Amino acid sequence: MPPQGPEGILQLGHRTYVGGLWEEIGGLQFAFLKQQGLRPEHVLLDIACGSLRLGVKAIPYLESGHYLGVEKEQQLLDAGLQQELGGTLQASKQPRLLCSADFSFEQLATLVDVAIAQSLFTHLPPLLIGRCLEKLRPWLKSEGRFFATFFEVEHERANPSDPHDHGYFAYTREQMESFGATQGYQMDYIGDWCHPRNQVMVEFRHQN
Repeated sequence: MPPQGPEGILQLGHRTYVGGLWEEIGGLQFAFLKQQGLRPEHVLLDIACGSLRLGVKAIPYLESGHYLGVEKEQQLLDAGLQQELGGTLQASKQPRLLCSADFSFEQLATLVDVAIAQSLFTHLPPLLIGRCLEKLRPWLKSEGRFFATFFEVEHERANPSDPHDHGYFAYTREQMESFGATQGYQMDYIGDWCHPRNQVMVEFRHQN
């Protein structure tokens, strides 16, 4: 398994480190969000945004300052800005990026309409999934929507106890629903959204 962090990014490159399939998955996410009603005036939070695989699609579409990206590896954010987005779009669209390993959404201090975590819960144990949901909740608007992908299994499995950027974590649909309910969300199962590695999609909303 490749190393995590700066050593791994240097070894693999910023596109491969986040999983490769750069155009395919970036385009898939953007098309999905638009299909779900994402509009230019919405504030979008991209959790574990990496090197802006989705960002390079969403930032030009959204109004200035309406793309928020959170990522724990500063090297990925730097590569996304410098090698993928470019200075002109950065200046005109003013994306707001935060390096945080602990989901410190409060540092952005902005309510969001839509959040997405594509291939984040596939690398996290339950404790950190719960923390992400807990810390997002105050910043998700009352009618906001949080989309997240995961690897679905029929029966609960013994996942690793520690997160890993290249690890494999899989959950049942019932587990994901429970993670949400514990933090005050209701979950809707979307399922197949044509992900090339068969990650399925769920949507979390504030409980009524």
